[in-house]
Parts: sequence; C-alpha cells; structure tokens
Amino acid sequence: MNREYLRWYSPRLHRDMELLVFGHAGAKVLMFPTREGRFWEYETLGLVDALADKVRAGHLQLFCIEGLARETFYDRSLHPAARIRRHRALEEYVLNEVLPLMAHKNPYGATIVQGCSLGAYQAASLVFRHPHLFSKLVAFSGRYDLTLEIESFTNLLDGHYDDEVYFHTPTHFLPGLSQDWRLDRLKSVDIVLTIGNADPFLDNNRHLSQLLSEKGVGHQLHIWDGRAHRGQSWRKMAALYI
Repeated sequence: MNREYLRWYSPRLHRDMELLVFGHAGAKVLMFPTREGRFWEYETLGLVDALADKVRAGHLQLFCIEGLARETFYDRSLHPAARIRRHRALEEYVLNEVLPLMAHKNPYGATIVQGCSLGAYQAASLVFRHPHLFSKLVAFSGRYDLTLEIESFTNLLDGHYDDEVYFHTPTHFLPGLSQDWRLDRLKSVDIVLTIGNADPFLDNNRHLSQLLSEKGVGHQLHIWDGRAHRGQSWRKMAALYI
C-alpha cells in the first residue's frame, strides 16, 4: 500500500501541519482524528488496515490530517471566541490547502469526509457548511452540539455564544436552512451517522437525524450496541460504511 508523509507551513494556521496519505486512486477520504488523536491515529487504531483491501484495489485514497483539538475547543487558556476562531482557521486550512492538494494528487471526483468522536463533529460541520464540495459524510460517535453538557462532557464554549458558534453547530443552524443552496446540495450528499446505544450523545445523534428528516435530507443513522466509542467498533464501522 502506498504510504506518503507530507508536511508544510500553513499560512492560515501559522504553524507546520502534517498529514499521511494512503493509497493511489479512487474516492478521496478526508479523515479527522479524535480529540486526543494526531494525523497518524487512524494508522495506529487499525482503521487503515480495516480499509486496506479497498485502498490497495484503488477504490479509496485516505488523507489523514491533524484535528488541532488542543488548540481549538480544548484550549482552556483561550477565550471561547478565540477557540471558535481557531477552529474556523482549521476549516480554512482544509478548504484552501488540503482539498487542493487532494485534487492535485487525485482527479477522481468523489470526496468523502470521515471522523470519529470530535473528528465526527469536525467532519459534519465541514460538510454541512460546504456540501457542494463533498459526496459523502461518514461520522462515528459524534457530538454535534459542543454547547451540550452531558455526564463528564462540558460546554466547550463555556456559555459563550455568537454567530460563529451558531454557524459551526449543525443542530443549531440546520433548522434555519430554508430555500437555501446548502439545503439543496445536502440532499445529494450520502450521510452516514453511527452511535452506540449507551453513548451519552445518542439523543444528540437522534436529534440531528430528526432535523435532517424534517428538511428532507436523506441519511442513515446506525445505532450500535453498547458505547461503541472505541477503536474496535470504529474498525468494524469503517469496513461497513466507508
């Protein structure tokens, strides 16, 4: 399997950024890591191996990037407004640096966005905001409202709320989409959500599913047994849904 390491200085993030590319052809898969993960996480968790047959056959090409959780939502030294701005800068990096790289390396038209845990939120936020750029969203064990407080999970914006928070929270801005080009384009995206039936964000996933249904956006919500918020489950999900 082709494996390539890339690193460059991002003018949007003002730091070096790293990524791994697996494969040589097929649908491009942009992969966001978990909160604790780095760009190599999906290799160490075994998700790359779970997709190895598809990658070797030229059906998928994986682009595993940094998620910068510790510089965005989990940097408690920053004011919440600065956290969301840093997240927006990450989005600009993806849109203006990573996606052009992917297109240069691989002219195949389909681009999938995938993520686990916080990465699922990042993947969903990106696709719902820019649906014209993507063909599929695959989100495992996601939390789609970072202002929720459930169990040990706190409001990652500490009560701060502004337009940036609204437009980067899928379950907040989706109800307001009406006769909007994004809504039309979302209806052509293949959306797959998964969550464990013991996961604290099960209701949040069901709420997102309900909002999508109310807007006429086709999607799949797969509820797995247990918490399913772990590499063992994600490896099985990857083989089934990506």
